[in-house]
Amino acid sequence: MARRTPLSRDRVLRAAVALADEGGIKALSMRKLAQELGVEAMSLYNHVANKDDILDGIVDVVASEIELPADGADWKTALRQTAVSAHDALLRHRWAADLWMSRGGMSQPRFRYGDTLLRALREGGFSKQLTYHAFHILESHVVGFTLHRQSFTFDSKDLGELAARFLREFPADDYPDLAEHIKQHTEPSYQRPGTFDFGLELIIEGLERLRAAA
Repeated sequence: MARRTPLSRDRVLRAAVALADEGGIKALSMRKLAQELGVEAMSLYNHVANKDDILDGIVDVVASEIELPADGADWKTALRQTAVSAHDALLRHRWAADLWMSRGGMSQPRFRYGDTLLRALREGGFSKQLTYHAFHILESHVVGFTLHRQSFTFDSKDLGELAARFLREFPADDYPDLAEHIKQHTEPSYQRPGTFDFGLELIIEGLERLRAAA
């Protein structure tokens, strides 16, 4: 007879992540989670307090997926690696960016992520004021761009076809610059995934100029 894997908080949370990945947060309930794990719903309460505890916990699971830079990395490398990894982790779980903003964030994985960004700025020679603003603009770019990206449910081909159809009825003579921008969505050379890196580089270059001028 096969031996059942013991129930644990980690196992409960990872099963919750899988359910949310498959059907979204609305698909996540204590009953469905218990069914997925093959246990009675009451057994879950030995490891999680309630659904709010699960929601906090699955955000922690995503935060633990963020790859932090090696000790001694220069500030640009540290910011770049941390921001890109955070963006990738949030993209892997379509529900995560919303929860990242709405949950309290009192957890070791999120503490490590935030402390890594702040330490990179401090060791890079930024003032307290610049560190404060730089941290928030980086967070806004990571989470905000992720939400923006996830709002598009079309792949590149579908988006191009949609833009082409839209342009056939669009008053391009009245709004030529917007028409040109929409047209770019139909051209393979303009790949939206690269926009995150482009924006991140603008932020890092801007921070470097502010640091040098301080």
